[in-house]
Amino acid sequence: MNKALSIAILVVGVILLIYGINAGDSVASNVKESVTGTPTDKTMWLIVGGVVAMVVGGFGLLRGGKS
Repeated sequence: MNKALSIAILVVGVILLIYGINAGDSVASNVKESVTGTPTDKTMWLIVGGVVAMVVGGFGLLRGGKS
């Protein structure tokens, strides 16, 4: 994986994580969490997707692929 692609994946992961955290603070998420005890599915997918993308992008950068 080249470095430009790794950086792009890392940036997308950060953006998804930020959106996930913001979605977790929404009114709908707070209401669902108070009723069921778990955040909304959208919030979980954004956070998990962001973390996975950050790990993949970071691994690609640390692995030192093509420049």
